[in-house]
Amino acid sequence: MNEKQYNTIGITGAGSLIIGILTVVFGIAAGTLMIINGVRLLGVREKMLI
Repeated sequence: MNEKQYNTIGITGAGSLIIGILTVVFGIAAGTLMIINGVRLLGVREKMLI
């Protein structure tokens, strides 16, 4: 395999790994925020119905 191709594959693999990690981190953060906001909305709903 050509050295240039070998380096390109390495860079592409590292970039894909970084993008995957960032996607997981942002996904977990977004999910946590959605759960927190849902709990807040349910709390407000119960106060409005009383």
